[in-house]
Amino acid sequence: SLAKVYRCKTYIIVVLGRGLQTSCSSCPTMEPLAEAPLFKLDQEEDEEEDVLSMKSKGGCIYATDAFAPSANPDPETFIYMNFMKSHCCYDAIPTSSKLVIFDTTLQVKKAFFALVANGVRAAPLWDSKRKCFVGMLTITDFINILHRYYKSPLVQIYELEEQKIETWRGLCNTTYILIYLFDAIYSLLKNKIHRLPIIDPTSGNVLHILTHKRILKFLHIFGSMIPKPRFLQKRINELAIGTFKQIATVQETASVYDALSIFVERRVSALPVVNEQGKVVALYSRFDVINLAAQKNYNNLNMTMQEAISSRACFMEGVLKCYPYETLETIIDRIAKAEVHRLVLVDSDDAVRGIVSLSDLLQALVLTPAGIDALYS
Repeated sequence: SLAKVYRCKTYIIVVLGRGLQTSCSSCPTMEPLAEAPLFKLDQEEDEEEDVLSMKSKGGCIYATDAFAPSANPDPETFIYMNFMKSHCCYDAIPTSSKLVIFDTTLQVKKAFFALVANGVRAAPLWDSKRKCFVGMLTITDFINILHRYYKSPLVQIYELEEQKIETWRGLCNTTYILIYLFDAIYSLLKNKIHRLPIIDPTSGNVLHILTHKRILKFLHIFGSMIPKPRFLQKRINELAIGTFKQIATVQETASVYDALSIFVERRVSALPVVNEQGKVVALYSRFDVINLAAQKNYNNLNMTMQEAISSRACFMEGVLKCYPYETLETIIDRIAKAEVHRLVLVDSDDAVRGIVSLSDLLQALVLTPAGIDALYS
């Protein structure tokens, strides 16, 4: 494939395929204030993956006008909600970042290898015939292809080896038009996705891919503008932040294909791996699946979860956990310092009792004060 690099004021675009005409947004870059972190977030932009295909009814969506805040006498409850309502999506774009774009004529296999090579988890799709962006290719697409077409280690997955992106993907060019970060958070959680493209309204070009982690990073950078609320000192079991029912898990003796089936059917982004005693021993996420492409093991999905975890490129000993008696601030700090997207809530016997994710945190900090249950509805 042909690769070109376009350097703009605030970002670098790597185009894989036939090429793309792009322009830099004329909007002024918002310079961040001096950092006074509420909680520390990692510097990398490796977010967890989920499917996004830029689909909507079109038009402009203003979630801020559709819901009224719940009656709560404590003004600290609305600190994060009001902050997100007062800042637009463009404000959250980093001063410098990389964006990988695929032409829809690129082979699916090469596209997934390119995701691995560039260290990204999703890429906007450019249709050179229609001269517009038509969707996104993500790790979820890789999971869906493997789950749908895998037969055995002896049978080649033709759909992965030969098909082009335009053959595999159902493409469209309608997009969400979101102005404020509050609206973006609502859209991310309501649609159970982890990627939203920020579009230049003049050129139609994709400027950045907005994620849960980037939103929290933006909150961290502008921490000096926000007073630290007292509810951060409350215990997680008091606040009931997280998912505590019908937790999807996978046995360490199960196959990778079994894990893919749970990803597809339950639409979860990670699975606690448990042993025969029911104790959690590891966490297997959607991003781990892309390692199958990097290691060219995608034709052997009969391997056990134990084998898949031990062969991960970035092997992690054990699993990051939290406990019901720990405070919200402690849990946020642990997620940030460990550069993960969720913690497994366990009891004293290390049995899985819940999951606390970035989505749970955004729901609790931003949407719940507005009377919106986007995540759990």
